[in-house]
Amino acid sequence: MKVNGAIDAETRCNHYHSENDRIAIKFYCCNEYYSCYHCHQQYGCGASRVWPREDFNEKAILCGTCKTELTINEYLDSGYSCPSCHVAFNPGCSLHYHLYFDKL
Repeated sequence: MKVNGAIDAETRCNHYHSENDRIAIKFYCCNEYYSCYHCHQQYGCGASRVWPREDFNEKAILCGTCKTELTINEYLDSGYSCPSCHVAFNPGCSLHYHLYFDKL
């Protein structure tokens, strides 16, 4: 699966590349996966729109390690680890939820 902005096999990019930065997000506005919001601004559609709550059961999060697609609800309920392969996700991503998801 193509992830725009990714520079390594686990979806890390130039903006976020710590050990636990291993998810990509499908942006609601363009239905394309990007490593982060900076990558979407740089390479994306330019129409940044957040996922509405009624669509939180859509698969929109990609684990960069096992390539499992998670629904937004599965991701938000994951406890910062992939429910499939159990690798850790970066808890700091929660600081940017407002850029991706309707008010939680």
